[in-house]
Amino acid sequence: MPPGIEVTKQALDDFKKIQEYMLSARKENATETYAKLKKEYLTIKALLNVSGVNLTDIDEIKE
Repeated sequence: MPPGIEVTKQALDDFKKIQEYMLSARKENATETYAKLKKEYLTIKALLNVSGVNLTDIDEIKE
């Protein structure tokens, strides 16, 4: 498997996990936690965009 694919796979896994945490933080009204998670979310989202991943269907946060 090419190294770029492994990086993209890990980023996708992290993206899914961060979204789950963000949704939980939002539900619990944990604003500080949500803000910290959002920074990580945006970083991973940027990496996936550069990698050419279409996030339209998998982005549950839509920010």
